[in-house]
Amino acid sequence: MDYRTLGRSGLKVSTLTMGTMTFGGKGGFAAAGATDVTEARRLVDLCLDAGVNLIDTANMYSDGLSEEIVGEVLGGERKNDVLIATKARMRVGTGPNDEGLSRHHLIRECERSLKRLRTDHIDIYYLHEWDGTTPLEETMAALDTLVSHGKVRYVGCSNYAGWQVMKGLGISDLRGHPRFVTQQIHYTLEAREAEYELLPISVDQGLGVLVWSPLAGGLLSGKYGRDEVTARHLGGWTEPPIRDQDRLWRIVDVLKAIGAERGVSAAQVALAWLLGRPAVSSLVIGGRNEAQFRDNLAAATLVLSDEERARLDTVSKPPVLYPYWHQQASARDRFGPADLVMDRS
Repeated sequence: MDYRTLGRSGLKVSTLTMGTMTFGGKGGFAAAGATDVTEARRLVDLCLDAGVNLIDTANMYSDGLSEEIVGEVLGGERKNDVLIATKARMRVGTGPNDEGLSRHHLIRECERSLKRLRTDHIDIYYLHEWDGTTPLEETMAALDTLVSHGKVRYVGCSNYAGWQVMKGLGISDLRGHPRFVTQQIHYTLEAREAEYELLPISVDQGLGVLVWSPLAGGLLSGKYGRDEVTARHLGGWTEPPIRDQDRLWRIVDVLKAIGAERGVSAAQVALAWLLGRPAVSSLVIGGRNEAQFRDNLAAATLVLSDEERARLDTVSKPPVLYPYWHQQASARDRFGPADLVMDRS
């Protein structure tokens, strides 16, 4: 397992992070999985033995049950060697203040997460989603309070648009609040929209990138074909949306071909491609069973050739939108590192 520095922080994270959205199986999350404490302990042991040092959860996964299971599995001194990331923003009750990024909600939910996780601090605390009704100044000040009180060590955002990330960074710089050190985003061979703004921002501003659902909910695993859907999608799970089915299966065809040539799974090829992309720090891998985790963990040592990467880049290349096509024609001679994240050829 390799370890990468998370953005401009001094924190080292494993290139693969253990995702726990399948822990608990309560409510709508049953469609993703229903891992209980016994199985969770076995899967956590597997990941830690492979060198994973970061476990990712959220306050709303299975109504907090995912955090509770993580807290029980990592009880005692064991948690001292593991980094824990969790999130807040989504609705967790029926009251008017049971969602959002207000000072009230963030601080209350942090306290609740700490209790469920059985710890005195959260290593990475994410704003799980944008909240356009709460002033971002209030949100960033609340994060500052949590950091200054020692309850949170690093802060990040998730599922933000580019301008929203930059606004948060600007407020932090202006007021002396802790900056985001990372984003957690959706980014795959099938969904490369992050290359328009989010990855260039990460390169320019020194943010780490953690990728959620790096196999597109299993669609890039190579286990399914044009006439099949994943168990997750059969169960009603709608993320991520697939807008071009033909393109998806062309990508899967190339993944399978490279996997067959290398003697590895298509899933490992998809993960290895992501680990070679700019600013990517770690991939949040999940699974319903040990076999899925073992296969994903093997991607940590797979290095693709330039020719293999070129094949994957070509079949998955996103369209060059405005203003990028105009910049390509008129400004390419003055591109900087962040501009070169997206392939505009």
